[in-house]
Amino acid sequence: MRLAALEIFTVAPPDPGMGGRYWIFPRLTTACGIVGYGECYASTVGPVAMRAVIEDVFARYFEGENPENVERMFRRTYSSGFTQRPDPTVMGAFSGLEIACWDILGKARDRPVWALMGGRMNERVRAYTYLYPLAHHDSADFWISPEMAAEAAAAKVEEGWTALKFDPAGPYTMRGGQMPAMSDVTRSVAFCKAIREAVGDRADLLFGTHGQFTPGGAIRLGQALEPYSPLWFEEPTPPDNHAAMAEVARAVRIPVATGERLTTKAEFTQVLRAGAATILQPALGRAGGLWEGKKIATLAEGFGAQIAPHLYAGPVEWAANIHLGVTCPNLLLVETIETEFHAALIGATIKVEEGFIAAPSGPGLGIAFNEDLARAHPCDRAGLHLEMQDDPCDWQNGNAFAGGSPE
Repeated sequence: MRLAALEIFTVAPPDPGMGGRYWIFPRLTTACGIVGYGECYASTVGPVAMRAVIEDVFARYFEGENPENVERMFRRTYSSGFTQRPDPTVMGAFSGLEIACWDILGKARDRPVWALMGGRMNERVRAYTYLYPLAHHDSADFWISPEMAAEAAAAKVEEGWTALKFDPAGPYTMRGGQMPAMSDVTRSVAFCKAIREAVGDRADLLFGTHGQFTPGGAIRLGQALEPYSPLWFEEPTPPDNHAAMAEVARAVRIPVATGERLTTKAEFTQVLRAGAATILQPALGRAGGLWEGKKIATLAEGFGAQIAPHLYAGPVEWAANIHLGVTCPNLLLVETIETEFHAALIGATIKVEEGFIAAPSGPGLGIAFNEDLARAHPCDRAGLHLEMQDDPCDWQNGNAFAGGSPE
């Protein structure tokens, strides 16, 4: 087999954009006609610039290569331009192309991807979901209402979900490394209290912060949340300072999770060595793809850490996360976004049933990518996949983070 052609779908999900402003899906075709799909989780540059990066990486390191040679293509890309270091943009391009290679390999052998990467450790994987407004909720008020969050949590638990994520601490600002407003601490405690009372011990609470706080600020917030026993305290400090995060991990009796903004085993190794987190959250569309994700999971296993693959993207990365999770003895959870558009893009081939996802049985990723639907929703948005606000923390009026749903 030889990789012969690349097509890129840049898709804008319908408002309110659950999963970002756009998703980027590379389609690879071999000379013998086998097609594979991947996804690039990229938020550092806009979609036009990212398309150029993907095309460049494909032309330099993938075109004409056997899709089996994942390690060779990784080393070529990782070391490109005399870098040989993590680069979120280049590795984001590589990741999507690499996932597509695994889809091709599985189809060529008529086997699921997980069967080519160590086999089935888990018959099913446990999923978690963000809390989103119910039909009768005011979408603007929801993100600052503990009562609405508790109602949404109870509804999800009735559906079978056993892990629920929320992030009321805010703000989502580029001025990360700040002290939280006292009103944000109070609201965060109120959220945890209301949700815990609504679901009891039927579900784990997953508390997110998006790397907003100084170690001292994160410790104040984390210690205030301890009575409600969240399963994790996600990215309490900016992701580039492992020593700071380790300081929080030592002071707060909630497991620290991190990883959505990290790429390759190089950065995850630093997290583990520093003792910064015991739950790693690689986003496979950025972290280096499936094979690199497997290496990260193995490193974590050696440190007694677990993995919970991150998803703030489209359904192809989600499918890759599930295949990785099926193979890993130290899997904790996989993040899931349930929308009609997510499901339709992959032909509703992979489903959550009562909070769990069965190991996919179809060849490759086991998805039926809907190219017509992808072409019908081209990206026409000017913003990045995700953006940080310029405004600082508002200590007078409080802050609100609208659940990562950009319009």
